[in-house]
Parts: sequence; structure tokens; C-alpha cells
Amino acid sequence: MSFLRRASRVAVASSIHGNVQRRQRTRWAAEDQAKVAAQAVPPIPDLPPLPPQVAPAASMDAKIEQLTKLGELKAAGILTDAEFDAQKARILGN
Repeated sequence: MSFLRRASRVAVASSIHGNVQRRQRTRWAAEDQAKVAAQAVPPIPDLPPLPPQVAPAASMDAKIEQLTKLGELKAAGILTDAEFDAQKARILGN
């Protein structure tokens, strides 16, 4: 085999080998960057929706006090039976 022929084959093989190495380094660098990016940003957990805000229920003592005042107003003749029943239903939440 002649010297020029052998030199050309070595040059081609070296070029191919260099191209393969360059592609591998590029691919591995991209994979490393993807791993770093995935580790840098923690995933945001899916949170359940917040329950609707409900006004605090009146205590039983407060309801009894309101019903007592309501009964006094009816006994005094200030409220009619229909007004008394409507307010009592509102207080009891019916």
C-alpha cells in the first residue's frame, strides 16, 4: 500500500472519529442541561380547590336570645303572626 493511500485512509478515519465524538459531546451536554434544568425547578403540586367561605353560624345562645326578643315583640303586639313566623324561620335557618 502506498504512503499516500494510507495517509488518506487515516485522514478519513480521523475525520469520521472526530465527527462522532463531536455529536456525542453535543448530545451528552444537552442531556446534562436538561437534567440540571429539571432539578432546578421543583414541580408545582396540584392543590385542591379552596372550600367556599361560609359565614360562621350563630351560637345556640344567640339564637335563643333572638327568639326570646322576637316572642316579646309578638306578645307586645308589635309583630303579626306572619312576621313572627318569617323572622323565626330566618333565625333558625329553615
